[in-house]
Amino acid sequence: MSITSFAERVLAWYELHGRKTLPWQQDKSPYRVWVSEIMLQQTQVTTVIPYYERFMARFPDLLALANAKPDEVLHLWTGLGYYARARNLHKAAQVIRDQFHGQFPEQFEQVLSLPGIGRSTAGAVLSLSLGQRHGILDGNVKRVLARWLAQEGWPGKKAVEEQLWQQVATLTPEQQVTQYNQAMMDLGATICTRSKPQCELCPVQADCQALALGTPTAFPHSKPKKTVQPEKTSHFLLLKHQQQLLLVQRPPHGIWGGLYCFPEFSNKQALNDWLMRYPEATAPTPLPGFRHTFSHFHLDIIPWLVELPTITPEIMAVTDRLWYNLEQPATVGLAAATSKLLAYPQLQQRNTR
Repeated sequence: MSITSFAERVLAWYELHGRKTLPWQQDKSPYRVWVSEIMLQQTQVTTVIPYYERFMARFPDLLALANAKPDEVLHLWTGLGYYARARNLHKAAQVIRDQFHGQFPEQFEQVLSLPGIGRSTAGAVLSLSLGQRHGILDGNVKRVLARWLAQEGWPGKKAVEEQLWQQVATLTPEQQVTQYNQAMMDLGATICTRSKPQCELCPVQADCQALALGTPTAFPHSKPKKTVQPEKTSHFLLLKHQQQLLLVQRPPHGIWGGLYCFPEFSNKQALNDWLMRYPEATAPTPLPGFRHTFSHFHLDIIPWLVELPTITPEIMAVTDRLWYNLEQPATVGLAAATSKLLAYPQLQQRNTR
């Protein structure tokens, strides 16, 4: 079969089975597609849809996003994870506002220069919204092509990824690029899935090399395994005054960057030392702990509840802290572990002291 027939078969499949009613496919614009592409990085469509709809209701256009406060952007991202995406999205909107007169750029190199946008995302935005001929190579497309080619090596390795990009450049058709790129993503998401590919339904099964070998799930090759996932233990202080709890904003970079969390300590003694500034506080009471897993390590969280009978104006005025009201929650970004702790029933009880 010819290379041209690959695109023809993919397009024919898309016409019958592709997804055409996703929210970002309606009233299509570079801005709307861009937001969806950032949200869809490492996140499934079904998870993204409600977040996307809430985000668009609050930030219907680029200037609304650019002019928003970072806390509000992170608040609408809470629970979606990988928060650097939200921070870069906001920064990029401000760059577009300031350097491109508020109009989403339409040249590939300009889009690629924006914070948080790589080669595949830039190509996806311009091809899906404007029909420009740019290839894409997200996780779904990597899986489809790695199996069709029986590509050796882990696609995250630069040399292997470059080989796949060369195939993308050859296979992407001159016409109907919007439909073709969407079809390739849909194929990976619905047919050529990670663990249970439905090869009998695939439009390119006839010349799929992985299927011919009888081992489709052996491709793409996995990332070389690291050593045992490291573990870390942190003590979280839940300092409570009536229905308010003390939260601190994390630095803009790193774990939970820019989000609000409970004060964190490496050990119980450090937590006790910090509490010496509040001599009227109750003794720390342990609450059920849990493990929070990041991509590169496990964090075992040990929470301690401390009641604070009184709170002075000086305590309230510290700028890098927030007294979070359980009855009137602030519109800020919360780390997943923070949200989980805030839901503990022990925090809902009123302090009668």
